[in-house]
Amino acid sequence: MQGTGTGIDVPLDLLLAMLLSSVRVVSWMMLAPPFSNRAVNGRVKAMVAVAVTLPLAVQLRDQVPAAEPGPLISAVLQQALVGAVMGALCALAFAAVQAAGDLLDLFGGFQMASAYDPLLQNQTAIFGKLYQATSIALLVVTGGHLIVLQGLLKTFEVVPLTGGISMGTASQLYTEGIVQMVAAALQIAAPLIAVLFITDIGLGLLSRAAPALNAFSMSFPLKIMVTLTLGGFAFALLPGPVSAAVESATGLLAAFR
Repeated sequence: MQGTGTGIDVPLDLLLAMLLSSVRVVSWMMLAPPFSNRAVNGRVKAMVAVAVTLPLAVQLRDQVPAAEPGPLISAVLQQALVGAVMGALCALAFAAVQAAGDLLDLFGGFQMASAYDPLLQNQTAIFGKLYQATSIALLVVTGGHLIVLQGLLKTFEVVPLTGGISMGTASQLYTEGIVQMVAAALQIAAPLIAVLFITDIGLGLLSRAAPALNAFSMSFPLKIMVTLTLGGFAFALLPGPVSAAVESATGLLAAFR
């Protein structure tokens, strides 16, 4: 390929390598946090994808298919599928923090205040939205998104530009990711849930011992106070779960290697 009036020669295989690798990265960014947030412009995602894959294009030149419509279309679709599968796995790893916040909303009485978030494209309540936004901020501040992105780029060494992902491997990784997400969400929210459960038991015993007090009329204000008080202490511990989510995401990506 020759530039008009500049004499710049761009080999076709180099251009195809950059195109196919960018398709995988863009598909990954559409689902993996923090890039999946709608606040990140689509043009920015495309520019970042080209920027991170440009240094790899030279190494991937020998993986490009024949310059024919059939093989090229098949390779583009395969790379879009590979990126989407990997992005969904990364999103699953980071969903544990928001799931923990949703559990606190459910047991703390904040679930009725849920609203649709146009940026995250889901419906969350107070703690779920707070935990999700905080996890994204911590992910960017600590550079965790760069670690996960580096793990994605290393998958080019094993999954070539003309290759795909085994559905058996993908289903196994999804099962493992769901188990890890549920376990992590319970580990984050379990202490506060236990305190709220004990609060309900105490109110029940008080209502049984003194029915005239109507203890359950105080249940909602009391549980909200307990949730806000102890939730502040739990909020300070979020860097640990976010770091664990980064390790989990890189581990799931490493499973492809």
